[in-house]
Amino acid sequence: MDEESKRLAKAVIDAVRRVAVHYGLWFANAIDHFGIDQALAMEQEAGDRGTAIMIERLCGTLGVGQADGQPAALAAMDADRLQALLTALAVNWLALDGVWFQAVERREGMAAAKQVNDACWEHFSPLEAARIKALDGLPENGGLQALAASFGHRLYGSINEQEVIFDSDGSLIMRMTKCRVQAARQRKGLADYPCKSGGAVEYASFARTIDPRIRCQCIACPPDPHPAEWFCAWRFTVDDSPRRKDGSQDK
Repeated sequence: MDEESKRLAKAVIDAVRRVAVHYGLWFANAIDHFGIDQALAMEQEAGDRGTAIMIERLCGTLGVGQADGQPAALAAMDADRLQALLTALAVNWLALDGVWFQAVERREGMAAAKQVNDACWEHFSPLEAARIKALDGLPENGGLQALAASFGHRLYGSINEQEVIFDSDGSLIMRMTKCRVQAARQRKGLADYPCKSGGAVEYASFARTIDPRIRCQCIACPPDPHPAEWFCAWRFTVDDSPRRKDGSQDK
């Protein structure tokens, strides 16, 4: 590869990085200006149109055919290879989450990194829930059954192991039995990462987007003590009480 080709190859990868950041900034600023519900509706429209445009243009540029709206090479992959690709993307997603956390922590400290982390989850979890609902055709008010079905389709579902059960009282319990982040810390002889504040934001906002009636309660999450069989556990229930626009319940 000559020097100009090397430069252009790096520029292509960097263009992907810039595109991803710019798209994310649009979503974040739409939330700031219009609220999460409106931003999710806007992302649905912009994302559907944008994805179709990107596939059409990139396939045309590379001379790659399409099948059912997907690049032909992707459509030709079997389920095992597609799952491996999805897992690789999920691991990369988690790695990017980690390097951002470390970059903030090195410059501003752990407390600041946790604050940024929690804010990111507050925005990302509703987006992920909305995308799963759209891809899987889940109903608007699917209750705990829809929530149970959605957990395995999260990015975490490809890299962590979780147990989803219905308790005798009808509530739904999700236990994270293997966590890639915490397992890595264990291998290094480190204590659990105290992820309870981020988890509380993450699971509550994810469940609420699947069905606004669903409420989330933390059973235990680091720094809480937990059994060896799982790292964190969350209980979900359906609350049919009327709620005001500010989210508070009527008495």
